[in-house]
Amino acid sequence: MMRHGLFNRASATSVRWRCQFSTDLPTETAEDTKFVESWKKMNPNMDPPKTPSAYMKPRPPTPANIPSKLTVNLKGLADFQQKVNTASTDVEKAEAQIGIDVHSALKHLFQKPPLTTTTSAANEVNAPPQNANPVKSKKSRIISGSINTNPWSARLEARLSPLTPLSQTTFFQTLRLIKTPSKALRFFNWAQDSGFTHNHYSYFVMLEILGRARHLNPARNFLLSIPKKSGNAVPLTDKFFNCLIRSYGDAGLLQESIKVFEAMKSMAISPSIVTFNSLFLILLKRGRVGKVFQLYDEMLNTFGVKPDSYTFNVLIRGFCKNSMVDEAFRFFREIDKFGCEPDLVTYNTIVDGLCRAGKVDIARNVMNGMHKKCENLRPNVVSYTTLIRGYCGKGEIEEALDVLKEMVGKGIKPNHITYNTIIKGLCEAQRLDMMKEVLGDEDDARFVPDSCTFNTILSAHCDRETLDEAFNVFEKMKELKVERDSATYSILICALCNNKSFDKAEELLDEIYEQKILLRDRSSTPLTASYNPVFKHLCANGKTKKAERVFRQLMRRGKPDPLAFETLILGQCREGAFEDGYKLLILMLRRDLVPSMKIYESLIDGLLREGKVTLALDTLERMVRSSHLPRTSVFHRILMVLHGKGCASESADLMMLMLNNEIRPNINLSTNAVCLLFKTRMKDRAFELVKSVYEKGFVVNIGDVISFLCKDKQLLEASELLGFSLNNGQNVDVEVCVAVVTGFCDAGQLTEAFSLYYELLEKGILLPVSCLEELRNEFETQGKLKEAAFVAQRIVNSEIL
Repeated sequence: MMRHGLFNRASATSVRWRCQFSTDLPTETAEDTKFVESWKKMNPNMDPPKTPSAYMKPRPPTPANIPSKLTVNLKGLADFQQKVNTASTDVEKAEAQIGIDVHSALKHLFQKPPLTTTTSAANEVNAPPQNANPVKSKKSRIISGSINTNPWSARLEARLSPLTPLSQTTFFQTLRLIKTPSKALRFFNWAQDSGFTHNHYSYFVMLEILGRARHLNPARNFLLSIPKKSGNAVPLTDKFFNCLIRSYGDAGLLQESIKVFEAMKSMAISPSIVTFNSLFLILLKRGRVGKVFQLYDEMLNTFGVKPDSYTFNVLIRGFCKNSMVDEAFRFFREIDKFGCEPDLVTYNTIVDGLCRAGKVDIARNVMNGMHKKCENLRPNVVSYTTLIRGYCGKGEIEEALDVLKEMVGKGIKPNHITYNTIIKGLCEAQRLDMMKEVLGDEDDARFVPDSCTFNTILSAHCDRETLDEAFNVFEKMKELKVERDSATYSILICALCNNKSFDKAEELLDEIYEQKILLRDRSSTPLTASYNPVFKHLCANGKTKKAERVFRQLMRRGKPDPLAFETLILGQCREGAFEDGYKLLILMLRRDLVPSMKIYESLIDGLLREGKVTLALDTLERMVRSSHLPRTSVFHRILMVLHGKGCASESADLMMLMLNNEIRPNINLSTNAVCLLFKTRMKDRAFELVKSVYEKGFVVNIGDVISFLCKDKQLLEASELLGFSLNNGQNVDVEVCVAVVTGFCDAGQLTEAFSLYYELLEKGILLPVSCLEELRNEFETQGKLKEAAFVAQRIVNSEIL
């Protein structure tokens, strides 16, 4: 009851009392009149003291017109959007995108609140773009959800129509939520047909979506269609071409990137520094340094484009990666010539290149001169760690430790990479006794060891063949709850295989597979080559399946290794799993690796023995495309099996493959291939094949083919083939000619018979009298007296001769 009463009293008080705000204060300072009156009654001879209100400043006058809402200056939004389009690195693009997001969030924060708590779909459609929530709007989620879960069709378009017209915000949010690039393009075109006006940015975003998804041909076609699609409202600029160049480069298609660049120039669109930076990056990754020099000269002399700091960073890093440190250093010295200032990235890159080339002292001098060159530049932890790695690589541990002391003395705290680099140097120099000095005591530990640290020590024990010590380190990792990653296991497995302890290595491999260690994103990228010894052992002992399951996990995160592929494919062949070997071959080719001659021959032989001739033919074709030329007997063997199975089209394909590679086909197999084509009524391909054979200087047994055609009642084809043979100066037996002529007579095609006879006569080929008499009798029977008389005269002439 008491609590209830207090609660009611407090509530009543809160209702009566209202806090004064600044707008409630008087415009002039006012005294507390009640207090003054009371004071004078009590002390009439003393002035009253001032109350707190007397010390308060008067509030400013209230303006007549109060703004109905706050406004935010969004002047910089266009600048950030432009930076997104022109960004040459992921970092620049991320910074620009953050700016856009901040502006959008501010716009949303200060927008006028809605009058109602719920909004219908129709109201959302009519909402202006500035009122859109930066979080994915409901409408964009509805549209993208419908597109992602349904095939594109007229029915889907009808479902989306009530949601039009689209605002700019809804369009871009929807476009980014669509999962399939082809559907995104359909939505892009549909939006335009539905009244949405595309601009430069929307075309760029669509092109970027296609490029990132490796839909490169559609991306190229889309780029070229922009002027037409936009009614020339959006002209092609270098930014569109830069995007496509980067997309081809990311896909490893260097030549296509160059073609886009050439197309750009042919369309009179001047490349920018971003264009050249993208091309330099792509070319240097592929080691095309000659083309880089050519392009650099073209940039300066033809287009007058000046390099920027990013250009020099790309060039210096690229030449260092290609073991051309002197060229990288030349570009480093040219930075001042173009008014560019080297930044910390530039210095760290050239220091790294010099250290990799063994020029560590020069690298140290360059780093020491950093402050003299640019007053605001100071070496950071990366600079010192790179220098330490250089000295450790040369085995100069004392120098490395001096750099570490200098680093600490200048107030730069070493990180885990720095310590791991030192530890690796100590292990390689077999100076494990200094480990405690570097790491510190347990009470004063300077660094907490991680997986990389333990892996380095583990590798050192394995190199010294002290496997017991290595396994002690392995167990210590478990005890300290340090992650044992793919590198940890690969080091031990290699050491065990070298020590012929294959059973223990196989146990560790099973542990890797069962715990999916290779698939952990946080672990280091696994090296496929390090597992080759255990793969070789398993494949040699009939356990290729076990090796392949681990190998496929490796392929999801590791780098492809040709030797591992070959080991597994040959292992599958030994175990009779040729189709599984074929699947690995396809996977290998998709990784842009070139299989060996041994792989191809083993697969073809096994697939043919299993009767899988189609796969054998496909393997042979891939073999030729890999610049391996099989033996002629391999072609003939497949051709025989194809003929036996009645595969006419495939036989013709194989014949053309042989001819294109200047391989002489067996005359009997060639003849069988042509006959098979005629038998399956593929006469055009048959004539094309015969023509190709003769153009290459080879022959088929024309007589056998013509005889086959006569027996198969394909007399017109036989006559045409006979004419082809005679026109090419080939000798044809008279019996073959007689067979065709009498075939026409038996079929009642006397006009064709006479035409062929007359053509043979002009070629100087004389038919026997018995054939002529049969021909004359047929003409007389059918009332063709002129033709009969002509033939009769030839009979007389033959008898006279």
